[in-house]
Amino acid sequence: MGFVKVVKNKAYFKRFQTKFRRRREGKTDYFARKRLINQAGNKYNTPKNRLVVRITNRDVIAQIVYSKIDGDIVMCAAYAHELPEFGLKNGLTNYAACYATGLLLARRMLKQLKLDTAYEGQKEADGEVYHVEENEEGPAPFRANLDIGLARASTGARIFGVLKGAVDGGLDVPHSEKRFAGYDNDSNEYDADLHRSMIFATHVKEYMEHLQEQDEDMYAKQFALYVKNNVDADNIEETIEKCHANIRANPDRKPVAKKDVKKVKYNKDRLSKEQRYAKVQQRKSAFLAKQA
Repeated sequence: MGFVKVVKNKAYFKRFQTKFRRRREGKTDYFARKRLINQAGNKYNTPKNRLVVRITNRDVIAQIVYSKIDGDIVMCAAYAHELPEFGLKNGLTNYAACYATGLLLARRMLKQLKLDTAYEGQKEADGEVYHVEENEEGPAPFRANLDIGLARASTGARIFGVLKGAVDGGLDVPHSEKRFAGYDNDSNEYDADLHRSMIFATHVKEYMEHLQEQDEDMYAKQFALYVKNNVDADNIEETIEKCHANIRANPDRKPVAKKDVKKVKYNKDRLSKEQRYAKVQQRKSAFLAKQA
């Protein structure tokens, strides 16, 4: 048998690449998505809601989404960059901000559905395990399944801070405490006080105190925005408590003030017939005067 050269062309490599574009880009977990959006046929086109949580370098995104054939429909959304309107101006991607974003989404979603008075959730953020119980009369609580995308579901991850905020806000999201901060896999015990300390940024407070004692210059550099907004180790927990209270008082999106933008016009105004005729006559007169 003679030598056969292996031609590694496009058809060869196409057999070994990941099937879907968004999975190749690291954006969508289709294995999980299929199970999150598929609904039983006897549900009669009832949407299957998802609590979608995504965390970027500078923001926390929480949305209530359901899927249709032509795409996903976002019912409600909350973002960490909205929290300064409610009193939390610093650390917009830490665990405390994630909890506040989940709480904001839950209260906003329930107010939109007029269920905010029927299901108030856990008013005190104590870190204890909480599940929404259905009222004997009236509508059932709003249910959504957690969608974390391709994020790692490690114990104590910030995505579960958003989940805890949404559950404490009154949403019915199936979950257990095994992925919350404070759960010990070896002893199978859950420390609610530790989880509460994460919700109120006690770890940030301790680091602030440590830096103040060890290196004042480093503290001034790392916590410059905290100092600018008059937030220190003594009042950081109080600031977060006020943020939670403000969210529960009115979770509506604050209107954004429109900036006065001066419009720049690049094209000239259209001339009328009389103006065009006068312009031609003016050119004629100038030309004749120059010839004379």
